[in-house]
Amino acid sequence: MNDTNHHIISYTKLTSVWLTLLALTGLTIWVSGLDLGVNRVWGALAIASLKSGLVIAFFMHMKYEDKLLRWLLFVALLTLAIFIGFTFFDVLYR
Repeated sequence: MNDTNHHIISYTKLTSVWLTLLALTGLTIWVSGLDLGVNRVWGALAIASLKSGLVIAFFMHMKYEDKLLRWLLFVALLTLAIFIGFTFFDVLYR
């Protein structure tokens, strides 16, 4: 049996997500020009996380998937964040 459920997202919703991504890109460029010290990096990372969340939720249709698949994605991203964090600590304390 081929039981596939397709989630059709309207063009207006996709366009609004795309325009939001463009606005967040402009915000990233604006934040990079500010003199915030180390907070510039944290601001850019926060905006990038929001943008990747929008892409995963809408363009990759993760918003419409089952809870198990969403939890598996969360665990994979958390594992990636832990490994990146360990790498930064290694570089910081050399």
